[in-house]
Amino acid sequence: MSKRVPSLGQPPLTAAVFHILLALTDGPLHGYEIMQAVEASAGADLRMGPGTIYGSLQRMEDAGLVRELTTLGDDRRRVFGIQPAGRRALEAEAQRLTRLAALVRAKRLITGER
Repeated sequence: MSKRVPSLGQPPLTAAVFHILLALTDGPLHGYEIMQAVEASAGADLRMGPGTIYGSLQRMEDAGLVRELTTLGDDRRRVFGIQPAGRRALEAEAQRLTRLAALVRAKRLITGER
């Protein structure tokens, strides 16, 4: 029996997909801005170069989570925006993570918290 692989927009999201969607909630961004936003939200735990960013964005666009936007001016910059399906996937993942955080707190696994 083969193991079911969840679709890209179904929880659990990969760290890359989660942080890219999170970055795009503030509005459309181009690749370098996405890289900077991901680094700001994930820190050193998740460093993505251009190949990883654009590969992820392509898969996310194919899955309907993001969309490349037409821009005026600098044609070299590819700008992406979050789609409704991407926002729903991000919200579902946030709910999943909230439930997990509550379980961790209930087990008192985080030192210094009551």
